[in-house]
Amino acid sequence: MLKKILAPSALILPAIFLGVSSADSADASEGAPAARGAEICRNVDVGVQVLGSGGPIAEGSRAGTSYAVWIDGRAQLLIDAGPGSFIRFGEAGLKVGDLKGIAMSHLHADHSAGLGGILNSGSFERSDEPLLFVGPAAASVFPGAGEFLSALVGRDSGAWRYLGGYLDGGDERRKFEVKEIAANVAENASIPEIDIAHDLTLTAIPVHHGEVPTLAFMVKAKNRVILFASDQSALSSGFDRVTRNLKPDLLIAHHVIPAGEGQPIGLHRPPDEIGKMAASVGPRQLLLSHHMNRSFSRLEESLSMISARYKGPTLIASDGTCVAL
Repeated sequence: MLKKILAPSALILPAIFLGVSSADSADASEGAPAARGAEICRNVDVGVQVLGSGGPIAEGSRAGTSYAVWIDGRAQLLIDAGPGSFIRFGEAGLKVGDLKGIAMSHLHADHSAGLGGILNSGSFERSDEPLLFVGPAAASVFPGAGEFLSALVGRDSGAWRYLGGYLDGGDERRKFEVKEIAANVAENASIPEIDIAHDLTLTAIPVHHGEVPTLAFMVKAKNRVILFASDQSALSSGFDRVTRNLKPDLLIAHHVIPAGEGQPIGLHRPPDEIGKMAASVGPRQLLLSHHMNRSFSRLEESLSMISARYKGPTLIASDGTCVAL
């Protein structure tokens, strides 16, 4: 059991061991956890940094879900931007100007509410390079990615219309190139790969998250493969089909509910289903993130259920964690 959550200190910083977060207990003189994690990611070919490891309830020091993919010393892809990720983004020394793309798995506030602050920070930078923005198409009560951006920064009626250059290229802003992906495609539909930059591609895979149009993301960076499972239920049969025996370098799964309680089965995978998913995908290592107090307080139980199916190393995310690949 214990070896499942141990990892070489050179690769994982900070880590959580038996429910104690070094992000919460670190001496302030050592610097912000996100800064320490960024130092690791900055010095490897490819790294994934957790900017936000928390869930939808304000329960402490964890920011809402957000990840940065580092390549050759720069964070080039942002996955989700939950509330509080703006602070971690700054602590890690990230710049919007370094990003080649932003991908939003879905538009629940705990995955998207930090985007405005990050874009505002980027407005102090000047660049004419387009910025790719990938997100789900509209469904149910949720807008598509383009409508979402228009509501935020649209020049005519956006809440923050002074940032309208992100949509029309004015004010020396980086203009978004928006790609909407249908999140309700048939299981046998082809899933195109999106070129983001040299040695960086993204594939959006629809998953089941209740009525919320939601995408998982497979990222390929310099021959490494990272699978962001996103918020998904065990009803995500299309995801299971596409990712079976994928064997990525890293699978990131969301540890939201414990066994036997929590939200309905149509929203999130409980621990045994996370283990089943990981066993099917076959990653070199599994990273659990998007924690809530109700799941994290039963971490040992969850790890036991996961390890009954998945035999590889399981790591626990804190804000700032860097996994070097």
